[in-house]
Amino acid sequence: MSNSGVADENFLRVMGLDYGSKTVGIAISDLLGVTAQPVETVFRKKENHLRRTLARIDELIEEYHISKIVVGNPIYEDGGIGERARLSASFAEKLRERTHLPVLLWDERESTAFAERSLISQQVRREDRKKYVDQIAAVFILQGYLDYLHNEVEKQ
Repeated sequence: MSNSGVADENFLRVMGLDYGSKTVGIAISDLLGVTAQPVETVFRKKENHLRRTLARIDELIEEYHISKIVVGNPIYEDGGIGERARLSASFAEKLRERTHLPVLLWDERESTAFAERSLISQQVRREDRKKYVDQIAAVFILQGYLDYLHNEVEKQ
């Protein structure tokens, strides 16, 4: 942030989303784009009830000066595309149209399983894991993307 309160374009953050049937886990990068931190999980009653979810994402985009969004793409182990991947792609398109930001789909294979194991290893109680698993999955998705970017820069 500059002294004027306007975000410096060199330090805009990336948002990572784990889109599920009734939840969206949200993570945001640090200002340097090195690490991903969990922010929250947005819950909804039905899959297609997205008004409040999209409004909350809009608020977070404004609050954190988001420059790009990465949505987890749940492709199969063999690379195939199923219904969840199609729904994630549709959600990503809605975000593109609504926010006018770049929205990328990013391979999220195993992100929820990694998140679950991470919470278990931290001895988070089973009933509490439900509150956090989606935002931790969003961290794994976003961190994978950030690591990829840094590896690409190092190759050059």
